[in-house]
Amino acid sequence: MLSSQPAVKAAAEPMSDSEIDLAGDFPMEMLELELSLDSLDGEEDRFADKVRQAASDLKGAFLFDLPASGLVEDCDRIAVLRIPRDADGRADTIFACLEPQGTIRIERPSERTAGLQTFAQAFVDVFQRL
Repeated sequence: MLSSQPAVKAAAEPMSDSEIDLAGDFPMEMLELELSLDSLDGEEDRFADKVRQAASDLKGAFLFDLPASGLVEDCDRIAVLRIPRDADGRADTIFACLEPQGTIRIERPSERTAGLQTFAQAFVDVFQRL
């Protein structure tokens, strides 16, 4: 028997410009990273260690972490990572953001964090010259 009530579809929440579209323009490694970071459940002091391990598992690099200081909304700390994009050695700079409730989300650089992305690239350039 068919219901007389119309089918209701939940609208997908729009992503902010800085959130990674895991099904779109970022590789499967981004999804793996997001899943491996999941939540710290009260162990926020392990943020850097957990993000460092996740980046290493993807053959990427943990560059540094710092207080968010308002750079990213709903975020206490930001870890800056370089994750390989392809076999040619190119990599993407991404941010792992520790939310106040202990959840870690992955974001790509935005207009608001462009300075941090530039600093991260300079950081990489210095290490490549050593």
